[in-house]
Order: sequence, then structure tokens, then C-alpha cells
Amino acid sequence: MQSRIFDPAPPGKRKVVVATNIAEASLTIDGIFYVIDPGFAKQNVYNPKQGLDSLVITPISQASAKQRAGRAGRTGPGKCYRLYTESAYRNEMSPTSIPEIQRINLGTTTLTMKAMGINDLLSFDFMDPPSPQALISAMEQLYSLGALDEEGLLTKLGRKMAEFPLDPPLSKMLLASVDLGCSDEILTIIAMIQTGNIFYRPREKQAQADQKRAKFFQPEGDHLTLLAVYEAWKAKNFSGPWCFENFVQSRSLRRAQDVRKQLLSIMDKYKLDVVSAGKNFTKIRKAITAGFFFHGARKDPQEGYRTLVENQPVYIHPSSALFQRQPDWVIYHELVMTTKEYMREVTVVDPKWLVELAPRFFKVADPTKMSKRKRQERIEPLYDKIP
Repeated sequence: MQSRIFDPAPPGKRKVVVATNIAEASLTIDGIFYVIDPGFAKQNVYNPKQGLDSLVITPISQASAKQRAGRAGRTGPGKCYRLYTESAYRNEMSPTSIPEIQRINLGTTTLTMKAMGINDLLSFDFMDPPSPQALISAMEQLYSLGALDEEGLLTKLGRKMAEFPLDPPLSKMLLASVDLGCSDEILTIIAMIQTGNIFYRPREKQAQADQKRAKFFQPEGDHLTLLAVYEAWKAKNFSGPWCFENFVQSRSLRRAQDVRKQLLSIMDKYKLDVVSAGKNFTKIRKAITAGFFFHGARKDPQEGYRTLVENQPVYIHPSSALFQRQPDWVIYHELVMTTKEYMREVTVVDPKWLVELAPRFFKVADPTKMSKRKRQERIEPLYDKIP
């Protein structure tokens, strides 16, 4: 569908292209003479305190507005209709957009810089310095993952993690899976997560698509559901028609296959064992916990869940394999804010694993110093123990 934007319009017809801000600077379409600019864009913003990625609708900057106007008349004179006033443009829109480094999770950036030997990040001369809070939060995360030591220096594990083109929790999950003996499955799960949406629901066949999707659901959660989809596709010899029948995006699966091959070659290079856990799903869930323990959530007696770290209310997305099950303790891959704060890719865990796999982050609470409700939880994050 997307490639049709480059086709010429049929004789006597007009072509209308509806685009996101990718059309602002990333591609040029011939024969566009009019642009309608609503003055907004969706922007990914990361909140380091809550660990929450939100897709926020924000007013664009003056620089973006100029770019949008520039799309009209690339190949001849054109016009741009702006759906905002000139005074809003002059007085309310910032001259330039907020640089990405100031609104994303800095885990990967921090780990890469540490691996390059840059240790004092807070006084590093960034072109657009991120907030100290965002840098400290990234270093706290790396410390709790075991990538940095008490002095904030890279550990052996941290050096290995930096070799993978993955977010730190994912590379930790992969390295933990080598020790736990399930790296074969974790490679697949990471490749599937990196790919984005695997299933699709065409409007006219939603019920059918949901039925097919439910066949892959695993009681342990979404990570193992993704693994089940990939394994089923592999058993069918990576067939395209099979994807079509099962409402699975074949392009996404092929991309997952490529990502998996790339990660495998890095594993080979560093002589890391690729072992299968067979049907031992506990090992796989433990490896996921080793990377994502700070994304733990516990069922709230009233409704939904509460995150273990900030105690914020979150919900299992209706498309999740666990939506009907609602287990007591879960770990999620990420939080996405749409109509509610939803957990994406959720897996059932045993709370004991949190203490076992993340001793720098969780400890078993002392029952003598707790209220009754706390006594039932028995696990608390070590906020104040992180340097």
C-alpha cells in the first residue's frame, strides 16, 4: 500500500497522500503541489522516573513547519495551507524540535559511551546535553543489570553487553540465557520483539484473525507466544502462504529471521553457546526476568496491576495472551501509553526469581517491619541502595 504513493495518478484524477512526519524530510514525492499542515506530530517521549515511553501528540516546531511547506512544489511552484495562525507560528512554536537525545531512554547511549572509555558522562560536552536525571537513571539501570560496578565503571558483563546492538535489558537477557541454557529460544524471542507487530487484524476479518492468533497463545505469556509463532513458521519451512492463513505478517517474520542471524553471528564471534531449553519454559522465563526485573508488576486487588518500582497503575493489553488469565505477578517488555498505560509483551513470573536474579535491585522484605499488606508482597525494590 505504501509504495503506491509513488505511482502517478490515473488520468483525470488527483492523488492525495496522507502521511506522518516521515514525509517531512525523509522522502520526496514527485508532482505534489499542495501540502496541508495541521501543525502537529506524534513524538516518542521517555519518562525516566516512570520508565514509560509515550507517543505524545505535540505541536511541531518552526523548523518542521518549513520542512513541511518545502514538500509542496519540489518539481514546480506549489502552496502550503497551514491549519494554524501566523501568531501561533511566531509566538507559540519553538524554533527547532527537541533533539531526540533529550527525550529517549539513554541506556544504550550510556553503555556505548562507557565501553568507549568515556566515564564522566555528567560533565561530557554533548552537543545537546540530556538532563542529568535521565543520565543518572540510565546509569542506575546499568548498575542494577550488573553492567556497571559501584564506582560506575564497566564490568566484564557490561563489556559483553555493549557488543550487542540491543537495549541493555535485552543484551543482559541474552547473556543470562547462555548460563541458564536457553539461548536458542531467547535469540528467537529477542528477534521477534525487535520486529514490532507480528499479527494483523484486517477490519473485515477481525474475529477470524483473533481465533487464529489465540491458537498460538501460551499460558506463560506473550514472549513464549512469539516463540511459538516463529517455531510454527520454521516447522512449515518458513512458508509465505502459512503466514497469510494465520494472519501473521510474513515480512515481520522474515525480518525477525534476519535479526536472529545477525545476533547469532555475534554469539559465534564471542564463542557464546547457543543451547536449547527444549520444553523447559521456566529457564526461558528466568532469562527474561534477568533482563527485565525492574519491569515487574503485581495484580492490584481492585483492578489491573501496579508496577513494583513506582507503584503506578498499569494494565495488560487486550491483545495479550494473558488478558483473560490475569496472573498475580508479571514482567512486561515496555509500557505504552494510549488510552491507558498498557504493558506490552507480558510474561508470568515467580516473585522469588526477582530476588534471586536481581539482588542489587530487590531484597526479601523483613516481615517484622512491615504492614500486613506489605507482608503479603514480601519483595521491595532497593531504591536507596543504588549508588
